[in-house]
Amino acid sequence: MKSKNNWIRLVVGGFVLMAMMTNCRDEVPVDKNLDGDEERPTFFQLLDSTQTGIGTVNRVADRQDFNILTYRNYYNGGGVAIGDVNNDGRPDLYFTSNLTANRLFLNKGNFAFEEVTEAAGVAGTRAWSTGVTMVDINSDGWLDIYVSNSGDIAGDNKENELFVNQQDGTFTEEAVSYGLNNRGYSTQAAFFDYDLDGDLDCYLLNNSFKDPSKIELFSSMRDRPDPLGGDKLYRNDGGTFVDVTEQAGIYSSVIGFGLGTCIGDLNHDLYPDIYVSNDFWERDYLYINQGDGSFSEELIDRIDFCSISSMGGDIGDINNDGHPEIISTDMLAADNYRLKAMSTFDPYHLENLKYRANYHYQIGQNCLHLNDGTADFQEIAHLANVAATDWSWGALIFDFENDGRKDLFVSNGIQKDLMYMDFRDFLSDNRIFQKIASGQPVDYPSLMEQMPSNPLPNYAFSNRQDLVFQDQAQGLGLGQLSFSNGAAYADLDDDGDFDLVVNNVNMPAFIYENQAESLANHFLKLEFKGPPANPFGIGAFARITTSTGLQTLENFNTRGFESAVEPKLIFGLGRETLIDKLEIIWPDKKSQVLTDVEVDQVLQIDYQQATGTVQDSHLPRENMSWRFQEVTDVVIQGDATHQENQYNDFDHEALLIKMGSTQGPKIIRGDANGDGRDDFVLLGARDDEDNLFLQSGDGTFVRKNSLGLMQGRQFESTCGAWIDLDQDGDQDLLLGSGGNESQRTGDFYTLRYYQNDGKGNLTADQEAAPKMVGNFSCLEANDYDGDGDMDLFLGAQIVPGNYGLPPRSFLLENENGKWQDVSPEALAGAGMVTDATWTDIDGDQDQDLIIVGDWSNVHIFKNNDGQISYLTPIRNSSGWWNCIEAADLDGDGDQDFVVGNWGLNSKFKASVQRPLGMYVNDFDQNGKPEPIVTWYAPLDKEAYPFATKMDLTTQLPGLRKRSLKYEDYAGQTYASLFDQEVRQKSLRYEAKTLHSAILWNDAGHFTMEPLPIEAQIAPVFSIVVHDLSGNGQLDIWLGGNFYGLKPQAGRHDASRGVLLEGQGGRNFKAVSSRDSGIRIEREVRDAHIFSIRGEPVLLVARNNESLVAFQRQ
Repeated sequence: MKSKNNWIRLVVGGFVLMAMMTNCRDEVPVDKNLDGDEERPTFFQLLDSTQTGIGTVNRVADRQDFNILTYRNYYNGGGVAIGDVNNDGRPDLYFTSNLTANRLFLNKGNFAFEEVTEAAGVAGTRAWSTGVTMVDINSDGWLDIYVSNSGDIAGDNKENELFVNQQDGTFTEEAVSYGLNNRGYSTQAAFFDYDLDGDLDCYLLNNSFKDPSKIELFSSMRDRPDPLGGDKLYRNDGGTFVDVTEQAGIYSSVIGFGLGTCIGDLNHDLYPDIYVSNDFWERDYLYINQGDGSFSEELIDRIDFCSISSMGGDIGDINNDGHPEIISTDMLAADNYRLKAMSTFDPYHLENLKYRANYHYQIGQNCLHLNDGTADFQEIAHLANVAATDWSWGALIFDFENDGRKDLFVSNGIQKDLMYMDFRDFLSDNRIFQKIASGQPVDYPSLMEQMPSNPLPNYAFSNRQDLVFQDQAQGLGLGQLSFSNGAAYADLDDDGDFDLVVNNVNMPAFIYENQAESLANHFLKLEFKGPPANPFGIGAFARITTSTGLQTLENFNTRGFESAVEPKLIFGLGRETLIDKLEIIWPDKKSQVLTDVEVDQVLQIDYQQATGTVQDSHLPRENMSWRFQEVTDVVIQGDATHQENQYNDFDHEALLIKMGSTQGPKIIRGDANGDGRDDFVLLGARDDEDNLFLQSGDGTFVRKNSLGLMQGRQFESTCGAWIDLDQDGDQDLLLGSGGNESQRTGDFYTLRYYQNDGKGNLTADQEAAPKMVGNFSCLEANDYDGDGDMDLFLGAQIVPGNYGLPPRSFLLENENGKWQDVSPEALAGAGMVTDATWTDIDGDQDQDLIIVGDWSNVHIFKNNDGQISYLTPIRNSSGWWNCIEAADLDGDGDQDFVVGNWGLNSKFKASVQRPLGMYVNDFDQNGKPEPIVTWYAPLDKEAYPFATKMDLTTQLPGLRKRSLKYEDYAGQTYASLFDQEVRQKSLRYEAKTLHSAILWNDAGHFTMEPLPIEAQIAPVFSIVVHDLSGNGQLDIWLGGNFYGLKPQAGRHDASRGVLLEGQGGRNFKAVSSRDSGIRIEREVRDAHIFSIRGEPVLLVARNNESLVAFQRQ
């Protein structure tokens, strides 16, 4: 057995050449700009308190007996509710305050407000107010005010309050008489008709005061009711609210750390559903209304992961496809300083432990869940550029400028930086946490002075279409530094656009006048005159159709964080001058339709005019002439499950971002038994057998036991090919090995040859196998020299345990059964190869070689009569490429390429101006190299190391002296961490694009065009090009996802498979999995089209999952 150093020398090749190839300038240009910005005009005007009459409404000062260290929600702030409480036609404002009186302001017109708190009797008497909702509790046509309270941990001075409007400018507190005087730790209430009986019921969100560090992980605490911490559902029974929490299927436990709730009909059955955002360990809840008075909590089944520290949220249709999305906020910073100094992330093993304990996968970021139309969701926050907004509270989805596209406002900031890591270390080092827990005296004011306080700007994301948003808070006039919490919108001046109100801590509330009318966009404003028990039409559904498409809105007013919007709707119309159709569906399913509706008007929708009845709000499905259905159980006979062996790469390489041990399985297609039908081998992980499936005459694939394959189960098979190596007329099997587990020997990285007897019986014959050793990712056979036998390209991806060192790849020429290494230097050092393909790119009848890889350009090796030479790579094509497929996509007679990259739904972004970087060196001189990855955080103009302080100093303890504190490390760049002499010896990589793309071939000149946005939703690991739709045009199907990431890098699981239907020429249209029928979850690693009785069948292999099959109907 070779020593470790010899093994590394054997597989590392072209170190210096690789550095040159990665950074060289290229001659073949990329013709399309992959980046771009769109500016919007400023039209939000922050009004001075001298004009509005509204100053600071929520003053919170730390006290010795009551502060952030004794009450963890001390800086959560208050909410705001908007509605016309005196029925004068102008919306009024009610603010909650934590320590001081709540305040009611009447709208006097022209943005002047009069405080009437004392006269109205709505100041509140409880210890600490949180959320507020306006609701017509007694159906008299006058809005009442429901205030959620908390704060008094041990006592009862936290009962919620209900101020009932007396119609004379005064209110009386009547929570007890209505049954709504809950004594729990309440955050917010939402009123809606969940049982469709005509009146409004109440979901009450509570925030348990249980210490989250003392959660019993496997004890099913979620099922134990708790009277104070658990959420409640109250059914309205004729004006009395009855607790039906348990019978309705609502969790009400001590681990319910509710900070946000929003209501919407997510699955179009006209029954309102509930989304609940939970802080700390507890996962969020997604309650699907069953229509029988109960809910089914289905988050794990419908959402792949949720935020860890979920705050507020909203529900709204962001892409105008008629299906409402969900957003929840978290605390992910958008700049390097706050990420390093004030952020912490779960270790990988804890993330998986949470999942196994039914806490689901949770990632520290905002989550934007895209609805596929069936209430199955794909998380796209990074794709949409809305994942990182720092310490965020409320999220509001509404149309800023009435252009017809819904935008996103996020309130942001906290009075004290509770996550400041150096302060937390100070508390731990001085045993202060223990003193607090044991009740020992602590000088709290002195401690508070050491905690930083940094106001932050709020975020305002303009909708740029195609699921992408751009933060334009500063340009829109919404970017003031603040400690903002609750926020709500309403048309305060009745000009047809939504103005914005924000409740701040220790600073004046923000009143923003929206001057979007200056843009000359049109609108339609809806006011509702509902049925007797629901006068304001809460829950009404509205949908408009215009020449440019459709829009939908729902009249639920609890939104964002601790807040409620005015119960009216505004459709922005852009330049549309007529609405073709307006559909209204009331909560009891009665409906009305108006046609040819004029714009720029306030339209009153009267329930009495609803003469129709509907059963759902589904849109008609696209009329597809073709569709696939799953046929796995029909065509697969035998176990076709890939079983990944358990191995945590991060335990051995702390600076890794993504695992190298979960790359399989591949499908190796070929005719194993010579019957003219394609068979396949499904490759296995280490200790998981490779499985041979033979296609029978009836179109099924039957697993064939193979002693030869079983004997190789100690290898992790990663690639292979069926080729007639012994030239006896049948197809033999050659397999390559890989994985990242065996780092001290090459014994598990050899090629394996299986001789075929012509009937699919395989016998191992290692003597006949090429003797090359490597962690091979691809094995591509081709008679490139035209001598009648098959030659081989062997691409290697990583050096096990040494990520970043470029492994050696091989070009092997077959000389009468003898293998000659004829690798050009550039090919041997092609980098971390992931895939390759042989094809003729220039029409000279020679097979050229195109190689893609991790941190690599797209490399082209030209074949001139059997001589392989390196061409200049595609310019600015360096990426995290995973796969490549050749086809004449545009029908012009030459070969184009589809290339699968990391995609855009990732924390990582890359461009020519802001590339990702990686520097590889043995920085600590211990004989093992380390990779230092650098990136540009969204708000930064300089690249910084991505690794956390803990990961970096664990791997490189010598750096601790340079970064004793987290704040020290937050300012460190790669150049400041390492001396120039060390940097000069480092291998440097860059990635300039993460788009999956098409390389269009125009007579050997390649143009890189990004695939549609739907194709960028996840990393792509498999590409199929075939006429799947049967329209005579080639289509593209993409499979992907990747779970093996450091938690701070996220989790990529949004793809269900992406089908791009060919429209002719160079045009492709994305077809949803709902319409195509090809819906595949989990981590796709390979896919192939097989012909079964003349019909195409798509076989898809997934990591640690069963193979699935789909056939066109």
